[in-house]
Amino acid sequence: MMLIPTHHFRDIERKPEYLQPEKCVPPPHPSPVGTMWFIRDGCGIACAIVTWFLVLYAEFVVLFVMLIPSRDYVYSIINGIVFNLLAFLALASHCRAMLTDPGAVPKGNATKEFIESLQLKPGQVVYKCPKCCSIKPDRAHHCSVCKRCIRKMDHHCPWVNNCVGENNQKYFVLFTMYIALISLHALIMVGFHFLHCFEEDWTKCSSFSPPTTVILLILLCFEGLLFLIFTSVMFGTQVHSICTDETGIEQLKKEERRWAKKTKWMNMKAVFGHPFSLGWASPFATPDQGKADPYQYVV
Repeated sequence: MMLIPTHHFRDIERKPEYLQPEKCVPPPHPSPVGTMWFIRDGCGIACAIVTWFLVLYAEFVVLFVMLIPSRDYVYSIINGIVFNLLAFLALASHCRAMLTDPGAVPKGNATKEFIESLQLKPGQVVYKCPKCCSIKPDRAHHCSVCKRCIRKMDHHCPWVNNCVGENNQKYFVLFTMYIALISLHALIMVGFHFLHCFEEDWTKCSSFSPPTTVILLILLCFEGLLFLIFTSVMFGTQVHSICTDETGIEQLKKEERRWAKKTKWMNMKAVFGHPFSLGWASPFATPDQGKADPYQYVV
């Protein structure tokens, strides 16, 4: 294990008594295999429901206002397949990001046996979270919403009702990418539809009345533009964070870098899996678990 002369403390108590095992309750029994991870947070659940509602609203307008009434069947079929595929991948990515354990540290593992198993040497320090009574590996942070310490926690996102961490960052990146793509696709189709309606009779370009059609299209434009900007920024921020191997929290706190520096390509493979394949774009392909560097509990 590596010895570092100067120790850097992160969101832990420095009082010696906090390292006493008797301060912690025994860790809970391991959850049954296959237990679903889900955060019971009212705000997060509401945001997740709103996310699905907005995607389904876009589906409704695209299909029933623009594509189905169109007389150009080739245009309708091609755009319908592309839009529905992207929407499906976006919602699948959202589910994986929301229901995947982001990398929670075992709760209540600051027991005498665990501390002794670390075989601490003189000068070494353990990081202990007094909130969830866990011995924290390097680069883990406590989330006040999830009430757990999360490995490589980037941030807590209410839109996916979960933390973005080591195990689900890929799905969050895919979610932002696919939402940005369907937003762009919807905006392009709305533009073409408006041009078509201006050239033709408004009563023939949609199965709805002209005022209703205009309102539905304007709302879709507003939604598409808003989420195109928002998710594009989030996607770029996440990719930059992955390439630099520095989470959002680490950038915000300006934490001292104590981990080995790797190339951008290696960092991308660490999140999306080895080797590069179409699985990188699939929310159903789980990155291999051997991708991460072993975590240190002592420094």
